[in-house]
Amino acid sequence: MKWQGIIARYGKHLPVLHGPVVTLLEGNTPLVPCPRLSRLVGAKVNLLAKVEGTNPTGSFKDRGMTVAISKAAEEGHRTVICASTGNTAASAAAYAARAGMRCFVLIPGGEVARGKLAQAIAHGAQVLAVEGSFDAALKLVRELSRRCPVALVNSLNPNRIEGQKTAAFEICDALGDAPEFHALPVGNAGNITAYWKGFLEYSQLGLASRLPRLLAFQAEGAAPLVLGHIVANPETFATAIRIGNPASGKQALAAAHDSQGLIAAVSDDEIREAYRLLSQQEGLFVEPASAAGVAGLLKLGREGFFPGDRPVTITCTLTGHGLKDPDAALALEQPPISIPAQLESAVSAMGLELDAAPPAGAATTPEQEE
Repeated sequence: MKWQGIIARYGKHLPVLHGPVVTLLEGNTPLVPCPRLSRLVGAKVNLLAKVEGTNPTGSFKDRGMTVAISKAAEEGHRTVICASTGNTAASAAAYAARAGMRCFVLIPGGEVARGKLAQAIAHGAQVLAVEGSFDAALKLVRELSRRCPVALVNSLNPNRIEGQKTAAFEICDALGDAPEFHALPVGNAGNITAYWKGFLEYSQLGLASRLPRLLAFQAEGAAPLVLGHIVANPETFATAIRIGNPASGKQALAAAHDSQGLIAAVSDDEIREAYRLLSQQEGLFVEPASAAGVAGLLKLGREGFFPGDRPVTITCTLTGHGLKDPDAALALEQPPISIPAQLESAVSAMGLELDAAPPAGAATTPEQEE
C-alpha cells in the first residue's frame, strides 16, 4: 500500500482529527543493520539504526509536527510558535507552510547549525534570535503562547509526543517485536518520552511481547538529567542536545526507570568518534547529536554491559541528517587537497603507484582521440 504518512498509517493510535491532515509523508524511515558497529558494541550484538534523517525535513521532529500542526489547524489556529535548537524550527516552518500558517521561531543566538536555520528561513518562518540559551527561548515562547493567539508546537505540546511515538511502532512492525534495548540521544527529552509511550502501547495491545530497556545519553557539558540539576550554561558541539533544563525531564527519568534502562553522559570526543564511525564504517551521515546514542552504546560495550553469551538486538535512533550541520563535518575531517590537473600529482596525493603503461582498453584523453 502506498505510504501516506504516519497519521494515515497509525491514525487509530493518535488523537482523532476532524480536519484535514497536514502531512509531508513523514515516517516509514529505514531500520538499517550496522554490522561493523555491532561488533564494536558486543560480540553477539545486532545493532540496527532507525534513520530518522530520511524524514521530509531531515529529522525525527516531523513525526510530532504532522500531528501538532494538524491539530492546530483543526482548532482554528493560524499561527504557530516554537523555541528550537534547529530541528524543531525547520520542521515547524515546513509544516506551517504546508498548512498555510504563519510560523514564529525563537532560537538561542549563535547556537543553531546553519543547515537548520537555512531550512526555517527558506520555509518562510520569522526567526528571532534570543540573547540567551534555548531554555530562555523556551520560557519566552511558553509565555507568548499563553498571552497571544498562537499555538505552541514544542514537545510540551502532547500532540508532538503522540506523533513521535510512531517510531517505536515502526520498529516493532519491522522486527516483529520490540528490541531488547533501544538507545537514543536526549536533549529536551521529548523523544525518549515518546518512544516509551509507543513501546508501552504496542505491548498493551499485544503487538509486542516485551518492552525494551531504554538507554539514553546526554553530552557531558549538557547533562542535567545525569547530574540531577539544571545546567545554566550547557556546552557541547552537538548543538541539538545543548539543553540545560529539559522540558520533559521528569518523563524521561521515569521512562528510563520504568524500562530498567539508564540515562548516562558521553563526552564530546566520544560523540565525535561515533560520528566518524557512523559515516566512515556504515555510510550513515548524521548530525552530531545523532551520534550520542551510538557513543553511549560503544561506551557501554567497552564496559561489558551487554551479555556476550547470546544474541542481543539493539535499535538506536539517529535523529537527524548530517546535512543539518555541514560545518561539523568540515571541521572534523581533512579538507580537500589542492593539486594541479596532472596525473602524477593526483597519483602522489592519493598515495598510489602509477603503472608503467596503461592497461589495454584504457580510456583515452581528448588529445589522444584527436
